[in-house]
Amino acid sequence: MSKRSAIEAWVDDAARRARPERVVWCDGSEAEKERLTAEAVRTGALAPLNPKKLPGCFLHRSPPHDVARTEKLTFICTPKKEDAGPTNNWMDPAEAYKRVGGIFAGSMKGRTMYVIPFLMGPPGSPAARVGVQVTDSLYVVLNMRIMTRMGNAALEELSAPDAFTRCLHGTGDLDLARRFICHFPQDNAIWSVGSGYGGNALLGKKCLALRIAGFLGRSEGWMAEHMMIVGIEAPSGETHYIAGAFPSSCGKTNLAMLIPPAAFEGYKVWTVGDDIAWIRPGADGRLWAVNPEAGFFGVAPGTSRKTNPNAMAMIQKNTIYTNVLKTLDDGVWWEGMSDPPASGTDWQGRPWTSASGEKGAHPNARFTAPAAQCPSISKHWQDPAGVPLSAILFGGRRARLAPLIYESFDWNHGVFVGSSMASETTAAAAGQVGVVRRDPMAMLPFCGYNMADYFGHWLAMGRRVKNPPKIFHVNWFRKGADGAFLWPGYGENLRALLWALDRCHGKGQAQETPIGLVPTAKALNLKGLDLPTDRLEALLAADADDWRTDAADHAQFLARFGKRLPPEIRRQHQALVHRLGRVSTPAPSTGGAAKPRKKGKSRTVKN
Repeated sequence: MSKRSAIEAWVDDAARRARPERVVWCDGSEAEKERLTAEAVRTGALAPLNPKKLPGCFLHRSPPHDVARTEKLTFICTPKKEDAGPTNNWMDPAEAYKRVGGIFAGSMKGRTMYVIPFLMGPPGSPAARVGVQVTDSLYVVLNMRIMTRMGNAALEELSAPDAFTRCLHGTGDLDLARRFICHFPQDNAIWSVGSGYGGNALLGKKCLALRIAGFLGRSEGWMAEHMMIVGIEAPSGETHYIAGAFPSSCGKTNLAMLIPPAAFEGYKVWTVGDDIAWIRPGADGRLWAVNPEAGFFGVAPGTSRKTNPNAMAMIQKNTIYTNVLKTLDDGVWWEGMSDPPASGTDWQGRPWTSASGEKGAHPNARFTAPAAQCPSISKHWQDPAGVPLSAILFGGRRARLAPLIYESFDWNHGVFVGSSMASETTAAAAGQVGVVRRDPMAMLPFCGYNMADYFGHWLAMGRRVKNPPKIFHVNWFRKGADGAFLWPGYGENLRALLWALDRCHGKGQAQETPIGLVPTAKALNLKGLDLPTDRLEALLAADADDWRTDAADHAQFLARFGKRLPPEIRRQHQALVHRLGRVSTPAPSTGGAAKPRKKGKSRTVKN
């Protein structure tokens, strides 16, 4: 059977099930883009924007009940429930195929089925993976064209007839009661119906690049992670790469496109990826990372020329905006972008004024833009080998608990730190916003198998390489007693990253604490930054009482995995509790956080 024939057989089967009026194969050409875009405008899927202000840009509006990932309707379908684990929704594969197949039956009558061959990963890379998605959504087709290498380029990379992920998608009737996003790891397949939102419908993204790829990576000896990748170039010209895991809407894209503060003349920051990293052991004993995506599907609210100038420059052309406000001159606006316009049309298509008190853009409004347009894009972003990692960051939104940055004691402790990650929830997922939830490695919604086994895979990866990256935890969102952020964030985050790189290269001072190695007060380069001493102390503090409370909460989370939890994770937790038991906590500082103090003489650690 030829490569094309294997795909054709699967597409024919999907067409027999969904019964579309016609089937269109996508080739990824510019002519096709123009034709499909015109069709999307004609049918109302896209609205053109001001061609002088935003050339090649379009607006899409979603139904109000289809604006975020629907985690409660996302399933891992494995033969054994325990292989999906307690943090995933599980459905028996036979039941899922029958139940979801029934919804797909006849669901594309009168519609066009588009066939999208797509490539995840740089062409020619050993990490690259081919998928084929069928869909009845022009919005999905045009977004997939930006987010992946679509069309003939993907077919050329197919290594064997069956070596592709089968991605069946249909919008159906958009009924929440008939919405399912099902993953079949053993079959290398994804079925998604009832949603047109990116995280549920762009099946190359979270579904393939994390859930399915994670399952494949565990058996093949690599990792699929919810991580940005950034290169930091020193004035000497030497560049070192960092990967970082943060829950959605917690600053990954801003960090990936960081612009150094004025005081750091000669430093440059290069964007390799903003959301997903596929990480493999290299022959040199290091871990190497590639960005499998070809575009950015970023959160719009909060993005501005102040917070992320590179992103704002990137999205001025050839961009699809989703659920933002449309201005009277056919421009776009969202909360946090700039001063609001006097009036416009909100994300639901209703008249809006700045005095209405209503959001103009949905909190999870998005932009989809080609990565090649990013001003800070790295020359290595499509390197088939990827880039070598010096450090890995874990982080989230913690108003009180975590210091600005701290280093793990070693790889295993770093894996434990990742397992303990927690963050205040955002609008990227349906549900209540602002609740603190555990989100290990920022992978809780995206791990395609039992998370206990996932922790075990992380531990095993550390044993596979001689020089694994150092692991750090960061928190840009700590607040003082007055409720204000203690750290300015954005470009200033480079100061913490440079301390991390110093630690990677045998430099930089740190104070040993029960949770890890925290910078000493003089270790951070604060040149040009007016940061009062009490605020710096609060930023670097680790309150023992707070950490004991957090450790107890973390223990409850880990208990969910029972005997499947790797013993090393349990040992690391016991060691943390023991270290915290030896610490007394002084009164809180004026900065609003307490600094733990070891009984006896404290110890400054040089790398």
